[in-house]
Amino acid sequence: MSDNYLLKLYQRTARLPKGKVLFSRLFARQAPYFGTVRPLVEELRPDYCRVTFKKRKAVQNHIGTVHVIAICNALEAAMGAMAEASIPKHLRWIPKGMDVRYTAKADSDISAVAEVEAGAWENGPDVPVAVTARRADGTPVVEGTIHLWVTEKPPRS
Repeated sequence: MSDNYLLKLYQRTARLPKGKVLFSRLFARQAPYFGTVRPLVEELRPDYCRVTFKKRKAVQNHIGTVHVIAICNALEAAMGAMAEASIPKHLRWIPKGMDVRYTAKADSDISAVAEVEAGAWENGPDVPVAVTARRADGTPVVEGTIHLWVTEKPPRS
């Protein structure tokens, strides 16, 4: 088992009945806007996270597809869980930008993935996180990069 607090919590709760739902709700409470898409953390491991969310009225746009801002919200949730579960203890992160391309209509439930290359956390202040959202048939609907600013944690006083 990992020594990372978020991975430990995920690994413990995922073994329980409805454990991923419990973990996902706890995680979404840390950044309340994640709750708007009701993300379910399906898989979390170092350098990778996959969340899913249901297509429902609250996340649809005027043409009945999933709104791209809801998708970006899920991508940011996946990135946040992945970053928090992966970053070395002496570093901290903050998002500094997101570049995305809309590649297809999002007409179903959505799966959002965030991942980085192994060792990416030690490569300097800018860590690019690859993000992809797919509809139920596997077609990518949004692809892009979330850029993170990574710095040393200040010394504790």
